[in-house]
Amino acid sequence: MDIYELIKKRKSVRNYQSKPVEKEKLERILNSALLAPSAKNKQEWRFIIVSDKEKRVKLSIAAKNQTFLSEAPIVIACCAETDNYKMTCGQKSYPIDLSIIIDHITLLAVAEGLGTCWIGAFHEDQAKKILNIPDNIRVVELLTLGYPTDNSMKKKNRLSFDEVVKYESW
Repeated sequence: MDIYELIKKRKSVRNYQSKPVEKEKLERILNSALLAPSAKNKQEWRFIIVSDKEKRVKLSIAAKNQTFLSEAPIVIACCAETDNYKMTCGQKSYPIDLSIIIDHITLLAVAEGLGTCWIGAFHEDQAKKILNIPDNIRVVELLTLGYPTDNSMKKKNRLSFDEVVKYESW
């Protein structure tokens, strides 16, 4: 599948088969994702792979009772070990760098026949407690990973090209 097809096929998956994700697939995805760019090559990203059912249930509660988190065979806690470096543009680098690598993971997952869902609706303090994460580490996103129950392509509701793309100036 080429990159354009992967992007078209990627969707937020909230229904997963109980089938476990093979360790080889998970490691291939993560090893490839680690090639993602980061500001000043800081690579502040850190990942906790959660397959333990009890921890996934607790994370689903911390994520505003989104039960599908506990149904996915894997939840990845996408974290940052950061010095809060700000780029020249004034933005902190770690949320942007984490977004880049998470997007790489979502596309690599599709290439492996897997699905994902970004979770930003969670209580960081609760996730940190559940996963024994030190105070100096940020939990930026949670990401579910597993085999979707439905592989059909979903029509995406997006703004038109002309609404979002400008040439030369606003």
